[in-house]
Amino acid sequence: MKTYKQIVHEQKSLFLYVLLTYVIAGVAIIFREPLYGIFGERNYVTIHLIIEIFICFFSLSIAVQIWLISKYNPKNRTIYMGALFLMTGILEVNHAIAYKGMPYFIQESGPYLATWFYVIPRIMFPLGLLIVFLLEEKEVSSSSRLQSYALSILFSLGVIAMVYMPTQLLPVLVDENGTTPLKNNLQMTALVLQIALIILLVKRIKVMPRRAILMIAASLYLLCSDIMFVSYKDVYDIYNFTGHIFQLLAYLLLFKAIYYLTVEQPFNKLIEANTSLEQSEQKIKQLAYYDEITTLPNERYLMEYLSKNLKREESHKALVVFGIGRYYSIKNSLGTKYTDKMLVMITERLQKFLPANYVLCKLAEDRFAIFIEKHDDAKKIYNLLQQLKEMMEEPLAIDHFALNSNIDIGISLYPTDTIHEEDLLQFAKFATHEAKKSLEHVAFYTEDMQKAQSERIVLENDLKNAIVREELFLEYQPQLNLRTGEIRSAEALIRWRHPKRGLISPFAFIPIAEESGLIVPIGQWVLERACRETVAWQQKYKQPMKVAVNLSMGQLYQEDFVNFVRQTLQQTKLKPQYLQLEITESMTMNTKQIIPVLKELKELGVAIAVDDFGTGYSSLSYLKDFPIDCLKIDRSFIGNILENPNDEALVKMILSMAKHLNLKVVAEGIETVEQLDYLLHSDCDKIQGYFISKPISYTALETDFTKIQQFATEQLSKLKVKNS
Repeated sequence: MKTYKQIVHEQKSLFLYVLLTYVIAGVAIIFREPLYGIFGERNYVTIHLIIEIFICFFSLSIAVQIWLISKYNPKNRTIYMGALFLMTGILEVNHAIAYKGMPYFIQESGPYLATWFYVIPRIMFPLGLLIVFLLEEKEVSSSSRLQSYALSILFSLGVIAMVYMPTQLLPVLVDENGTTPLKNNLQMTALVLQIALIILLVKRIKVMPRRAILMIAASLYLLCSDIMFVSYKDVYDIYNFTGHIFQLLAYLLLFKAIYYLTVEQPFNKLIEANTSLEQSEQKIKQLAYYDEITTLPNERYLMEYLSKNLKREESHKALVVFGIGRYYSIKNSLGTKYTDKMLVMITERLQKFLPANYVLCKLAEDRFAIFIEKHDDAKKIYNLLQQLKEMMEEPLAIDHFALNSNIDIGISLYPTDTIHEEDLLQFAKFATHEAKKSLEHVAFYTEDMQKAQSERIVLENDLKNAIVREELFLEYQPQLNLRTGEIRSAEALIRWRHPKRGLISPFAFIPIAEESGLIVPIGQWVLERACRETVAWQQKYKQPMKVAVNLSMGQLYQEDFVNFVRQTLQQTKLKPQYLQLEITESMTMNTKQIIPVLKELKELGVAIAVDDFGTGYSSLSYLKDFPIDCLKIDRSFIGNILENPNDEALVKMILSMAKHLNLKVVAEGIETVEQLDYLLHSDCDKIQGYFISKPISYTALETDFTKIQQFATEQLSKLKVKNS
């Protein structure tokens, strides 16, 4: 892409070439008579010879230059142009030798020889260029170069032989009266061809601007030389001399044009390519060794730095790795725009807080590392990290959000824990995982952490195959409708029976599934299985049954999730009104992305519930904006509802708010008859918990449903009688 300066420069160049044409032609026209015969016969022969030497030099230099360059870039246009200049150069040499007044060579020099050696290349040159530029440019074989130049030499030798024949085969072009009509007609033919060439070059000026301008200017000079050669009285006329000057300038510009085409342009492209390569290498290095968002050194940089500096001094060193709590929750709810800003702000805080001799690096998405080159004891590191933790707990103001985040810090020590850089980093990562379980969120590496982390990795690998091996299954916890006394809904809960470890708690494998991305295929499996088993139950009992399925953040942000739900309902033949999808409060932060998805789900006919209501971080304002049907009160409020006035007040508030917003309420974690009695008289719609039934398999639900329903009916009846 040309710059504005380049375009202006090209326009100025063309203007100067045209201006020079006017100046030279103007001088010749104005001072034609005073300058007539000023050089004298001998001087004119010498001047003519000098001009011709330059013309021959330029022509043959172009031919040689193209011959050498085309070996590496064999393009048909370039090669044919080189052959054309070779022919022109050879004939121009003969023109100079045969000029009147030159020493004897084969024959006595004179107008006949000189004129024909001039006229033939003057016609062949523009004609050849026209043909060359009309050809489609393509690569040719290396033999084409030799063939083209050989044909050029043979043609030139043929012309030389024909002109030097003892018997004149060609008519005379110059006689005692000056130039003959034939000579003028041939000159006019060259002039017309030159005009045609100029027109063609003007049309292609956008394709090859600089070369086209040089060749247009050269053609313009050759055109002027033709006009001068047609108009001069005899060889002593200033017009004849001016014609040779124009011809010399033309070949000079042609030399520049070909030099630009074969040398300067490829060289500039090579420089641009090298510059681009250097920039690309710099960019690759930047991408390879620095984090794109924070511009901090990355893990590769850290490993190379540790490799070079870890054993340089015999001193105690430490590597700190910490992860940003709630990073993925914020990313999934608000998007990468906010987490990117969050990482930049955290980086700025760290750079201000940490001493200059500490090496700060950015590892994975939510992790940072700090390498401490020298430390006295672990207690000082611990105190420093406590200050770091306090600093990071301060809210981050991003747009209209104040995001709170804690950090989990892991530390490994050199040479106490290891003397190898790979292990030092790995051990710090192990400690970071363990720090999540610590109340202080800080942990120094110990040997048992490696075993725990290894078990976690093994568990993740086993989880990948759990669906295929049919190790996952669903349990259902019935929900009792306090108004009708019927059980017409149940929550589907995933379980994993490991072939070696037995039942594994969801609290153990669900976080692994979320971190590894396995939560999406697992969530799809849960939805499909829950819908299919619910339909089977409905067909057996001939009664309606609604199933509640929990959604993960990954599912909700999955592309085309709504279509997946639609297809699942169609394939399993479950009517949409019998499916309830449950989200958590943390999913409601990114309203712009979540609301459209939930509205599309509502249009399908499914119900939307907010699970574990009251434990999240979101504003309650989303309740009026989101298409929600139900709130589920978290078990943490229900457990102490009779002993803790605060929990009781919160439950009453939720029930009252739900009633005013026309939302249904399900209370979770009902374990005693007293809790059931309280909720029965508190406008709660449904309850679920161990008091009615623990989560049971689908088979058990089929077998024991009547018994569970009967127990629930009896309990409600007793309470109603008791309170009547």
